[in-house]
Formats: sequence, structure tokens, C-alpha cells
Amino acid sequence: MSSRASAGADTKIAGATPSAAPPDGTEERILLAAERCLARLGLARLSLTDVAAQAGVSRGAVYLHFADRRALIDAVLTRAASRYVTRCAETVSRHGTLVDQVAEAAVFIREHQDDKVLTLRLPADEESLFATLLTTRLERVVEQWVDFWIPYLIAAGERGELRDGVDHRQASEWIVRMMLSFAIMPAVSFDAERPAQVRAFVRSFIVDGLGPRPETNPPTRK
Repeated sequence: MSSRASAGADTKIAGATPSAAPPDGTEERILLAAERCLARLGLARLSLTDVAAQAGVSRGAVYLHFADRRALIDAVLTRAASRYVTRCAETVSRHGTLVDQVAEAAVFIREHQDDKVLTLRLPADEESLFATLLTTRLERVVEQWVDFWIPYLIAAGERGELRDGVDHRQASEWIVRMMLSFAIMPAVSFDAERPAQVRAFVRSFIVDGLGPRPETNPPTRK
């Protein structure tokens, strides 16, 4: 997380200890309120006082569910990422090969990175959701996305699309890193706003390194 966003991240009420709360919907209200506050204030200015007021609960109720400001922000980012991954899965699962699945995931990211329903809304001068996820080093969010791709890689291996010995978890992390790059890096050699060119780029380069290596015939002696 940037220094602006992390300021005050560890501030908490003295002696406050998070505990298991009854499923009364309060946590969901707090998370929804935090998203609305982030959309208005941004990460740097978000306070638990603002979130509590937006949710219509006390600061103590917020601390009952979240240990501190950083824990609440992590939960909000994780929730936004989960929402995004779930919708992306609907697109990816309609395709039968790994190369098409990764290509469609790249197109989905390009087409929905500013979607107000799927992504976390931040003020115009703030970082994007993807940049935020990268700079906050939310390991469990990355792990969630890595776990998402593993079944697709296993199925691809069973179809003979992967070379022998591919580490599914490492390959999945590599795919996740490539997918995030489509959201935060400008395209130079192709038009990232054209789905056909995004698909062609992925098919040409992104997954070639995972496929079976072509057999090479030794040179014949004359």
C-alpha cells in the first residue's frame, strides 16, 4: 500500500479485541459502507468513524468485526476481488481450452476494469483497483486468484495442452501476474481496446511456455 493509504492503518481502540460476532448482517453493512466511503474519500482519507457513520453503527461495532483500519481495507479489497473473479469465471468456463480461457480472461479484464458493479470504485485521482491490489501486497487475494486457475490447468493437462511436469500452482501464479498486467500496463504492440487483438496476443505468447515442447529431430549425417 502507498504511504498515503497506509497512514493510520494500524490505529485501533486500546484494548479492543475482535471476536466472533453473531451473523446479524452488521459485517455486510460495514463492508458496504466502507465501499461507499472509499468511493467518496479514497483509501488515504478513509476513517473508521466515517465508515461507522455510513453504516449507522458505532465505532465499537466496527472494531468488533475488524481489528483495525488495515483489516477493514483488506476485507473490502478481498470482497471486491472475489466479486470480480466470480464474474470472470462465468466467462472463462464457457471455453474449452486453456489458451481460450486465458485469452477471454484478458478480454474480460480490459472490458470490465472500470465496471462500477464488479470493481471497487475509487475517486478519480486514486489508483485503480488492480494497482491497489498489487501495491497493498494482499497475499490472500493473490492466492484466491491463483486457486481459481488451478482446476483449469489440471483440466488442460488432462487434455494434453501442458507439457509434463508443469507446476500447476506456479503456472497459475504466472497467469495471474500476466492478467493483472493487462489492467495496469499500456499496450505497445497491439490495441488493448480491441478484443480480437487481445485474444491474438494471448494466443501467440502468453501460454506458449506452458504447452508441450516440440520434438526436435537430431541432424542427420551425410
